[in-house]
Amino acid sequence: MPLQSFLCKVVREGALTVRLPDGVVLELGDRSGTPVVVRITSRRWMARIAANPSLAVGEAYMEGGLVVEAGDIWDFAEIIGRNADYRPLKRAGALERWWLDRRLQANARLQARRNIAHHYDLSVDFYRRFLDEDLQYSCAYFPYPGASLEEAQLAKKRHLAAKLLLSPDQRVLDIGCGWGGLGLTLAKDSGARVDGVTLSVEQLGMAQARAEAAGLANRAQFSLTDYRDVAGPYDRIVSVGMFEHVGRPNFQTYFDQVARLLKDDGVAVIHSIGRHEGPSFTQPWIAKYIFPGGYIPAMSEVLTCVERAGLMVTDIEVLRLHYADTLRAWRQRFNRQRATIAKMYDERFCRMWELYLCLSEVAFRYRGHMVFQLQLAKKVDAVPLTRDYIGEAERRIARPVRRAA
Repeated sequence: MPLQSFLCKVVREGALTVRLPDGVVLELGDRSGTPVVVRITSRRWMARIAANPSLAVGEAYMEGGLVVEAGDIWDFAEIIGRNADYRPLKRAGALERWWLDRRLQANARLQARRNIAHHYDLSVDFYRRFLDEDLQYSCAYFPYPGASLEEAQLAKKRHLAAKLLLSPDQRVLDIGCGWGGLGLTLAKDSGARVDGVTLSVEQLGMAQARAEAAGLANRAQFSLTDYRDVAGPYDRIVSVGMFEHVGRPNFQTYFDQVARLLKDDGVAVIHSIGRHEGPSFTQPWIAKYIFPGGYIPAMSEVLTCVERAGLMVTDIEVLRLHYADTLRAWRQRFNRQRATIAKMYDERFCRMWELYLCLSEVAFRYRGHMVFQLQLAKKVDAVPLTRDYIGEAERRIARPVRRAA
């Protein structure tokens, strides 16, 4: 049977038992680690998984066609990740990438807004169930082992602020501002004037309400605006966790716009998920159910566009397992709130999000995903010539917080 031979070939590590609907039981792996038992509930699901495992395994779990009977969904996802090297890596050819770009990642203005609404216009009360108090929905920065999620997200904001070299009354553009946490922090700590743009109606409403409540509405303003329609100019530009939604066909447009909006002595910091293995394509289940229109770039795809835009790379930092640890914290918090979330939505929704959080963590632990931070400028001396200033600025930003505690 094709499915049996496929599983026996690619599952070589771990202890995975698969119960098929015809009574056949497959014992797979080297029997190391947590034993995991899954059951495929029907021949129809077995056929769908055999035909397209990258899409159908996730759909089967969502719909109850694949049931985890021993271990949990993380244990199952980790076995998939541990065995990723035994599965032939599909490389998208130039023609296939062109077609996928046109069909899935063009992200014209209307489609971009729809894609963002699909994921980010869920209730903020839902996101509060597993994010930190500031609603940071991007990779945290863990400054030491054992740091809490709250500490790591605060450290992330300080790290970005240090790289931006902020001064009072500078104009700052936050592309993809989320619920406003970063923009409000920058406005409060540095005295800068921040314009945050988003395509999510839910995020916009929360960001504006938070600015009013914090007494920062005159320094942190938020709007429902596509990055392509921003006017500028700006002293500083920051974008965190948004570039993944731009789509490969728009990479050049994005960096051309950053260059157009940035003053001659300005500094921009772009924080994005990336992939180590070179240009590829979005995992099909993630593309269909979680992030339509999204694409995780290889750095080689990004730097060419930066150069063509006339921007200079003044610093690159790669954060390797920070997002894996962030996702683990989110997953653990999600699991503690699962019963409440199921009442807010339903079991299918919970299974979808469980799998999304698990597969995302697996991508960073086993599949070569990372986060890169690009610091960009137009002038060679726009930032100091050594990186010492980053740590010094982080400590300087942190001191007022400690005194007020």
